[in-house]
Amino acid sequence: MQWLRDMWTKEGPGIPKDAPAKTGFALFADILAREWWEMFKLNILFILASLFVVTLPAALAAMARVSVAFLEDRNTYLLRDFTEAFLRYFWRATAWGLALASALAIGVHATATYAAGARGNLMLAAPLAIALVATAFLAVTACHLIVLMVMRDLPALRLLRLAALASVACPLPALAALGFNAALWLAHILFYPVSVFMPATFNFSLGMFAVAFAVHRAAEMVLDLPTHCKSHARDAS
Repeated sequence: MQWLRDMWTKEGPGIPKDAPAKTGFALFADILAREWWEMFKLNILFILASLFVVTLPAALAAMARVSVAFLEDRNTYLLRDFTEAFLRYFWRATAWGLALASALAIGVHATATYAAGARGNLMLAAPLAIALVATAFLAVTACHLIVLMVMRDLPALRLLRLAALASVACPLPALAALGFNAALWLAHILFYPVSVFMPATFNFSLGMFAVAFAVHRAAEMVLDLPTHCKSHARDAS
């Protein structure tokens, strides 16, 4: 049974220290090629951890934590790291999940309502645009918030401020990641039943990795802001 234990507990593969740094899609593809088997197992862990539904936010946070470890090329012991993150962020992730899900539900409902009304009344075009932008901003903020939460332990209000700041400063990568997730599920629908195994094999873990990859740089930027502000203040004095 050693092989079965090693499948879940051994270190993930690393990269040579002298390898040239990659960026953008090349980096995304390189990490995906290196960690695909870990992502497959991560997808299974996420599904198992989400079976009770109420555990879904904590499972998302645990998956985000592991995805950030892939990005930062840290040693990962998948089962241990996922379980520790699941337990560590359970209550915080659940609270944020309920709050963000409620806000997004209101935004989606408002957008759908105004869209239906705008067909016969052009006066509703303005509130429709506002509702659409607000809902998109909430979705982008949620992407930044979950990654920031697993990168640094922060008070709730500061976490929300940094997530909103990152969303204002760099919204496009997060929107692209959300579009990538939508494309994954659209492919699952269009190619069904051939694609029946997509959710069970990689949709969830690949989607979360895409989100983490997209917002990681913005998250690092806003987390470093206090340090930069202090250094500028010292230079000015």
